[in-house]
Amino acid sequence: MPLSLELPTPLEYFASLVQSDAQFPLLETAASLAMDAYPGLDVQALLDEVDQLAARLARTVARDAPALERLRALNQLFFVDLRFAGNVNDYYDAENSYLNSVLRTRRGIPISLAVLWLELAQSLGLHVRGVAFPGHFMVKALLPRGQVLIDPFTGESLSREELLERLAPFQPGGLPDGAEPPLGLYLQAAQPREIIARMLRNLKEVHRAGSDWQRLLAVQERLVLLLPAAWDEVRDRGLAHAECGHAALAVADLETYLHHVRGDDNTEILADRLQTLRRAIR
Repeated sequence: MPLSLELPTPLEYFASLVQSDAQFPLLETAASLAMDAYPGLDVQALLDEVDQLAARLARTVARDAPALERLRALNQLFFVDLRFAGNVNDYYDAENSYLNSVLRTRRGIPISLAVLWLELAQSLGLHVRGVAFPGHFMVKALLPRGQVLIDPFTGESLSREELLERLAPFQPGGLPDGAEPPLGLYLQAAQPREIIARMLRNLKEVHRAGSDWQRLLAVQERLVLLLPAAWDEVRDRGLAHAECGHAALAVADLETYLHHVRGDDNTEILADRLQTLRRAIR
């Protein structure tokens, strides 16, 4: 009798990738986010393609070259030779979050470009991190004489003054005249789980704006797996289930949310929605 191996679903595959913070494969996990839109996606082929780019990069600079020289070689290949850049013409296209599309078109949003840049940088032995800067994901390279902040959307390195200027719209009022916000707080390294959460939340907003409830639900399933204690994501999965006509699943999620969260401004509205859904089931 022939042996039959059942392949995991995209969601099961994702769940296997995000189990451990200690062994969290950022590139592979980010690549897997496209599997809902591209069911036949070969993630391993994508990883191999990035490995080929890393091998090409390795031929341009010695691994024992000074860190600044390696950083320049990386930026030359990534931003100049390969022409990776931000998709300024269609920033809110979901394709900008799918690494297979980003590799094909060389266009993306800051965070998807950052994931590829970080992988290539690490292949050179550079000490690099993602930075969850407000409104715009960035990357930084830790060099012997300090750190360099780079905008992956443009390839530009940013000065302290430019960073403060970008931070200004996100600062609450009340700072004393002449006082600077604590910039260092906004330049902390983002952990892989945080990066994937931000990528998923970008897709969440794209699908919600387009009322694409089925794709939004797929994103919410991943967010709940990724952040099991984020009850807001359970709530939003329930609301997506409701939009898709899954009344019983919506009720289960909204009941879970209301059980764990007290004093939410929307509690009364959600309770009313819950009653409507329960009547629909009956």
